[in-house]
Amino acid sequence: MLTKRQYVEYLLSTPLNYTCTNMANHLDNVSHDSICDFLKRERFTPRQMWELSKPYVWEQDDSESYLICDDSVQDKRYSRFIELVKKQYSGNEHGTVKGIGLVNLIHSSGKDGDFYPIDYRIYAPETDGKTKNDHFQEMFLRTIADKNLKARTILFDSWYASVDNLKLIHRSSWTFFTTLKSNRTVSINKEQGYIHLDTIVWSEKQLQIGIEVKLKEVPFLVKLFKIVSTDGHIDWVITNSSDFNLWADDVKESNAVRWQVEEFHRAYKQLTGSEKCQCRAARSQRNHLACCYHAWLSLKIKAKELNQSLYQVRNGLFADFLKLQLRKPKISAL
Repeated sequence: MLTKRQYVEYLLSTPLNYTCTNMANHLDNVSHDSICDFLKRERFTPRQMWELSKPYVWEQDDSESYLICDDSVQDKRYSRFIELVKKQYSGNEHGTVKGIGLVNLIHSSGKDGDFYPIDYRIYAPETDGKTKNDHFQEMFLRTIADKNLKARTILFDSWYASVDNLKLIHRSSWTFFTTLKSNRTVSINKEQGYIHLDTIVWSEKQLQIGIEVKLKEVPFLVKLFKIVSTDGHIDWVITNSSDFNLWADDVKESNAVRWQVEEFHRAYKQLTGSEKCQCRAARSQRNHLACCYHAWLSLKIKAKELNQSLYQVRNGLFADFLKLQLRKPKISAL
């Protein structure tokens, strides 16, 4: 009988083809049907992923650590019959694409490369009726209740900067750093009322220390920062931090940590075959994606042991094969 360990090791070892047929062709005494049955039968959960990542998260967790939430679409643009696939917006494509949506929560020490997934949800509103913001709140509350973390700061982009999310985080005595869309309105004082972000006139001092603003329906003030990148792009960052010594450079540093979730998304897709499963059943896709998280964690731990990047470790699997072919090629050039 096929085991999860075998399937995860297949995802880590196959160079390009991640199908059940390919696995059956390369594993003795295991048929294509038995692999498909395995993916349909099992029920792997985000909780199991947390149990794997927990010791590594706890090892690096402290009061300066962060949680980061963001979503990613597993591209299935050519699929016609795979369950869970729906048209949805992809930031990577800057438009809608057919795929399976994932909402990920990762833990970061704040240092380069020090991050691990701690929870995830599959975005399937037709099945469970939940929005991405519902998943965000569910994972956040589960983290507070079950994961015993010292981190008290959470980062996310404007998609999750809803009134309900901000109120929930603030009520839970956590600090958030998030961005606002440029068309969002804020109030600096009662006389002016609510104005668009790009109409605010900033002094040099305010650019350094931020300004306190009121958001509609949010019962507490937040501090707004205008972060301008070298190419002129503007991030409107808000936080409920009570740190009076918070400067724009500190905010820029915290906001930069948020991009670690994009590093995770990229490696998850490119190194585990998360988008390559051709099974049609929703349960099979769910189990495949769960095994991809397991594969990513395995790769992450090995990379840390070897002091290499995930890509170096993965590509290193095929180095000996390439050396052999260069010495004694099975296919000679004409």
